[in-house]
Formats: sequence, C-alpha cells, structure tokens
Amino acid sequence: MSVAPITDPNNVPHRGMITIAIMLATIMQALDTTIANVALPHMQGSLQASQDQITWVLTSYIVASAIALPLTGWLCARYGRRMVFVVSVIGFTAASALCGISTSLGGIVLARLLQGVFGAALVPLSQAVLLDINPPQKVGQAMAIWGAGIMVGPILGPMLGGWLTENLDWRWVFFINVPVGAFALYGILRYLPENRPPAGRLDMFGFIALSLGIGLLQLFLDRGEQQDWFDSWEIKLEAAGALVAFAFLAVHTVTVQGASFVDRALLKDRNFVTGCFFGFIVGMVLYGTMALLPLFLQGLMGYPVVYTGVITAPRGIGTMIAMIVVGRLVQRVDLRLIMATGFGLTALALWQMTHITLQMDSHLIIVSGFIQGVGIGFTFVPLSAAAFATLAPRLRNDGTPIYSLLRNIGGSVGISIVQALLTRGAAQSHAVLSTYIAPGNPGFADLPPGLGVDSAAGLAMLNAQVTQQATLLAYVNDFRIMAAVTLVTIPLLMIVRPPKRKAVEAGGDMPH
Repeated sequence: MSVAPITDPNNVPHRGMITIAIMLATIMQALDTTIANVALPHMQGSLQASQDQITWVLTSYIVASAIALPLTGWLCARYGRRMVFVVSVIGFTAASALCGISTSLGGIVLARLLQGVFGAALVPLSQAVLLDINPPQKVGQAMAIWGAGIMVGPILGPMLGGWLTENLDWRWVFFINVPVGAFALYGILRYLPENRPPAGRLDMFGFIALSLGIGLLQLFLDRGEQQDWFDSWEIKLEAAGALVAFAFLAVHTVTVQGASFVDRALLKDRNFVTGCFFGFIVGMVLYGTMALLPLFLQGLMGYPVVYTGVITAPRGIGTMIAMIVVGRLVQRVDLRLIMATGFGLTALALWQMTHITLQMDSHLIIVSGFIQGVGIGFTFVPLSAAAFATLAPRLRNDGTPIYSLLRNIGGSVGISIVQALLTRGAAQSHAVLSTYIAPGNPGFADLPPGLGVDSAAGLAMLNAQVTQQATLLAYVNDFRIMAAVTLVTIPLLMIVRPPKRKAVEAGGDMPH
C-alpha cells in the first residue's frame, strides 16, 4: 500500500489521519518511559529479582533507546522514513508483548532492549512528519500536538501504570501497547506518504563513538546513585569512557573528510543549537521534578500509587491547555517572550514546592503542578518551533533525533542530580538535626517515661522523626535549586534568533 510523496504541504491528503496515526505511536513510546516505574516492586517479586537487578528493566530500555536514536536520520535516508516508521511500530509492539509474557529477568531485560531499539525513532520521526505535512502557518499548532504527546505521556504514565498494576497485573503495563500499536500501524500503512532524502555513506567511526559515549553516559547516570558515584570503579570507568568517546566524536566531526555522522550543517544553525540546549534544560527540570514528586508523595506523605497519579495529573492538563493556546500564538508573538513566560511559570511552581510540609493537604501539589504544566507548555512549543525555524528541510531527519536525544539526556541528568542531592542533603540535614537530640534539651523534658532520649525505644522514635524531617529539608532544597536553575536560564533566551516573519510567511527555510 503506497501513498504519493508530499509535494505541497498546503494540500496534504488525510492530514488529520496521518497526525492521529503517528501520535498514537508517539504517545505509546512516551508512556513507556515512565509507565513501568510504578510496577517495579510487583515485577521484582514475580521475577524473583533483587532491587539492583530489577532496575535493569528501566536502564536497558533507556540505554538501548539512547544508542539507537542518532541512527534515525541515516536509516530514513537508506530505507525511507515510511519504512522505518512501520518497522519501528511493529518491533516496538512485538517487544511490548514479549515484555508482558516474560517469566525471567533475563527475558524481560532483553525484551526491553528491543523496545528501546525499535522505539527510539518514533518520537523524532513523528516530529519530522508533522513538520513536513503542515504549512509554515500551522507549524506552531503541529508542534503543540507533538509536544502534548511526548510531554503528557510521561506525566500520565505513573497514574495509568499504577491503575493497571493494582486492578489487573503488571504485565498489562506492556500489553496495553499491543492494540495501540495495531491502530497506529494501520494508520501509517494506509495514510503516511514516503519521504527519502538522499542517502549518504554511514560514518561508522562517528556512529560508534557517539553510541559508546551515550551508552556509557546513560549507565553512569542511571547507576551512579546505586554504586555511590565515584567511590565505585564501575562509575569511574563509565565516566572516563564517556568523556573519551565524546572527545573522539568532537575531533572526528571537525576533521573528517566528507560527511560526518553528526551533520556539521546542524552545528552551523544557531537556532537549532540553542534549541537543543534549552531542550536539555527543559528535560532536566521536567523529569527531575517527575522523579522527585512520586518519591515524596508515596515515601513521606504515604499516598497510594493511584492517588499519587491523580493529584499529579493536573500538570498534564496544564500542559495540554497551554499547548493549545501557544500553538495559536507562535505566529503572532515573539517566541522568546513566550518561552520566558514559560520558564517564569515553571520557576514559580518550583518555588511553591519549597513550601511543602508533612502536615499539608494535596492542594499545593495540585496547584503547583498545574502551573508547572502551563509553564512547560509555554516553553516546549515555541522552543520546538524556534529550533527548526531556520533549519533547512533536508536536515530534519538528522536534526529531530539529535533534538530528542539531548532532551532525553537532559532528563537523565536531571533525575541523577536531584536524586544525588536528595540523598546527600538528607544525610547532611540528619547530621545537623541530630545534634539537638541530647538529654539536656528542654524540649524533651515533658516526654512520657520510656519515650525520651534515655531509652532505646525513645531514641529510635526520635531518630525516625529526625530522618523524616531531614528528608523533607532535602526535598525543599532540591526544588529550590531547580527553581534557581530555571530562573538563570531566562536571560539566555536572548541568544535565540527569532525567525523573520517574511521568511515564515513565504516558507523560506521554515519547515514545510
């Protein structure tokens, strides 16, 4: 079943059906970045795995996806974007089914590796397709739809994963992808036109260097906290290996004769480079917050998994509302002003989170989550539009994977940083607060006998309270640091070059 290539973005048949089909595939992949997290304890018991072993269910997917992602552009040039899309959806759906039927840790880790390999191309390809099938005046709305899919997926993932795990079985976290993948596959086969840019020689050295660098970096970030960071030889070797690989890649990209794996033309486009940088920051703040909140709500506040998902869902609602609004503003308002508003709202939400207490209700989480969702929506849509505003159409198949890759790496960096700061901050606060636990402290004078500092039971109770308060202080400090990072980023928006309105209206180098 073949579909004629796109020649005029103003007259694309079945644009709506194409959008639905590719966004189903995108949301399916985006959900899987977080939906399995809440099911890990159930999977651990079912597969008889240790705490350290079960984390490979997450790590294997992330590492495989990161390594396969940069290869997307070359595969599209070699086999055609439609074929790559079809194979990716089939492979991802089949791997999801294999995850669901796995009965051993090795089996599910292998299936998750396949999921990561086949799913890597879905997000950047969907972005490239939406840029191609929409005329310049509709690019903002198209990026709003795409952004809603990839942002709302990870936000709603824990809630959906928790509900499926509690009411059905952890295996349905993966089985749910099968019908979604089938619908997406039908729509892609039926409506998606082909697109095949000129094929070039694969720069194998560049690909290997980039793959090694990304793979080792992801392992370093994912396993650093478990292995106590640089106290572990594993972490030292992974960090050194990543640095060496990226150094080789940088030198190779600059000096190689002919085409390099990372197209040098991408690095000459200031908007694309700055867009990737801000995408990294957005990923770091968004995924860092998403990693902290479930731990806080379930660990300190004692909320059940499903309720945690419910009170964090307003963030996704805020994102969707903002993206609908911003999609209509992109062509009318300076993109930098919209992004500054988004970063400001995100910083405000994070500042609100510094007022968390152990006695509060869920109101603060809901309100701050909604505000942060609006901020992310105001940031992500114009950021995507600005990053590709001046990029030549022939570079999209190479540019969209790099853009997605840096956003994902930003997420991994953010998660690792906030978890490391949380652990270290809790230990430091515990040490400070413990100095007040002494027989001479008048605050303990009125405690009942057996519950003061003069008994083992009393000391154990007080230590539990100190640990709880120290952990709360560590969360507050994490949110304060992320708010500061977000605020500091705002002045850097001035380096983004707004696209010329004449170029936008005429098409120019804007995405067609």
